Amino acid sequence: MKIKSPVNIQVILFFALLIIITVLFGYILKPFFLAIFWAALLASIFSPLYQLLNKKFRRPNLGATITFISILIIFILPAGFIISLLINESLDIYQALNSGGSQWIEKIKTAINSVSHNPILARLNLDEDFLVAKSADVFKGITNYIFENLSALTQNTILFLVQFAVMLYTLFYFLRDGKNFIESISNHLPLDKRHPEMFINQFLTTARATLKFTLVIGGIQGILGGIVFYIAGVERALIWGLLMVAFSIVPAIGCAIIWAPAGIIMLFMGHIWQGIMILIFGLVVITTVDNLLRPILLGKDIQMHSLLIFLSTLGGIGLFGFSGFVLGPLITSFFLASWDLFLDLHQHEQEKG
Repeated sequence: MKIKSPVNIQVILFFALLIIITVLFGYILKPFFLAIFWAALLASIFSPLYQLLNKKFRRPNLGATITFISILIIFILPAGFIISLLINESLDIYQALNSGGSQWIEKIKTAINSVSHNPILARLNLDEDFLVAKSADVFKGITNYIFENLSALTQNTILFLVQFAVMLYTLFYFLRDGKNFIESISNHLPLDKRHPEMFINQFLTTARATLKFTLVIGGIQGILGGIVFYIAGVERALIWGLLMVAFSIVPAIGCAIIWAPAGIIMLFMGHIWQGIMILIFGLVVITTVDNLLRPILLGKDIQMHSLLIFLSTLGGIGLFGFSGFVLGPLITSFFLASWDLFLDLHQHEQEKG
């Protein structure tokens, strides 16, 4: 009587080959990860529009084309316009810093002198020379940072265009065949069908809520902040407004990291009514927009503690760059969903036993 080997060597070889091929496939797609991610995200957000058009026309290609054009008009073209404005403003700042360095140092000296002679701060006996020297170092650091990033952007233009083309190409097929892709993946996974659906729903819920919050609340706060900066006479009000949109994605702190120091600096420099206006407007209007709209837009979509959202957002940005403000909370939500799935499977096994 032959004893069956507990481990079939053919099964081991097959799974080893499967793992190697899967890793190689992931390595091939690695350069286009963010392009594929944004294509999947935009396709999932605009999927209801495609379903409506497809139901009306019964022509998948036509429905996907109309939806694709709508995404270009509503999302991609405005985003490109804002990015171009940001680049132009950054170039102007770099040229101003590079060509007028001594002028900016004199402005720094004047500002520090005004602060040190303030009746309240005069008691601190601030070392003006030390502050000027450190401010000059910061000034040089800002100049180098802008130069390096603009240089990197210029050098990576071809790569960016390739990524953008891949995103658009993938987006069309995700719109048209996304449902079939999901069903195919679900059918080939060794899991109950409801488990992949849980992860997909988690992806859609978290990504939609994050984008909805950033675009709506961040956009409103950035516009309001840019307007009050313009009225107060702050230079580069447009770029500060855009930065407020970017910082609005950070929970708890938000765009206060821009308007609060700006208001305080204006007060110290003697621009009293401008500083008071920025601070009051920021506290009363800009902060209220966040507190009022956050519960309405997010609701209970993201079942995460505020601290976890804060850490995952900052960690995601640090790891993935701009796309991290979505990827960070998304990966965290997958982590929580994975543990929920593990506990669910464990409980199911105990009930069977």
